Amino acid sequence: MKTAVSAALAFILLGAAAAAPAQSWEQAPERAWVSLLGGDSLGGWHVKLTKHPLGEDPLGTVRVEDGVMKVSYDGYESFDGDFGHVFYEEPFSHYVLRLEYRFLGEQAPGGPGWAVRNSGVMFHAQSPQSMGQDQDFPVCIEAQFLGGTGAGERPTGNLCTPGTHVVMDGKLVTDHCVSSSSKTYDGDRWVSFELVALGGGRIEHRVEGETVLAYEQPQVGGGAVSGHDPAVKPDGKLLEGGYFALQAESHPVEFRNVRILDLAGCTDPDSPSFRPWFVASDPERCE
Repeated sequence: MKTAVSAALAFILLGAAAAAPAQSWEQAPERAWVSLLGGDSLGGWHVKLTKHPLGEDPLGTVRVEDGVMKVSYDGYESFDGDFGHVFYEEPFSHYVLRLEYRFLGEQAPGGPGWAVRNSGVMFHAQSPQSMGQDQDFPVCIEAQFLGGTGAGERPTGNLCTPGTHVVMDGKLVTDHCVSSSSKTYDGDRWVSFELVALGGGRIEHRVEGETVLAYEQPQVGGGAVSGHDPAVKPDGKLLEGGYFALQAESHPVEFRNVRILDLAGCTDPDSPSFRPWFVASDPERCE
């Protein structure tokens, strides 16, 4: 049975126009974008909470209502390190991910101070099946979302690196987190975010349509991750793709309009499966 993305992509390939000259992905038609979240179902997504097996969410931390993924702690007496990640079921290498997020209410009792109005999207990540039951964060790159607290500047769309490093301005960055150039967004407003991931090459974070951070060569290395199988952390390995997950870190947060534009596909202009926005070749998709 085809997944949501592969089924939608097949529909797109059948109904799209004939081959055209190469163009920027930013000119891809609306029909090329695939929605990953809708209705009242977590279909296609898998919850992984620290201290619990994959798919087990006994306190109902994550739910979907009217196409909005809601991370809630109303069933918790205390957070107690139950960090969560909601993984999409398919891996990707070259793509653009768009979503909107907002923080609401108060942090769960027992949540760490750094996690106030803090979430993010983990990407180029190990599979959820490969995470240890007590693992806190996946080995991945993180685009960090921070909400303003009303007490000074607090940019969002930052970079954090659990078990990874990146190259920025030609230098290897080993700091765990790097701040972006974004504005601070106070209150409970929706904020739009766009991740441009080109395999092991350039990666961009965009907030409200503006590029606020860019880097390249994501790779395994460093710390800030525990409880993992050492086999999933081969230091020095270039990360050219993987899974992505939305975070649950003790503060209520919501996500909506989660959509993806796959940039890997048939790059043979003589094939009816060719699309001018593909930047990475996948010959198996050629007809």
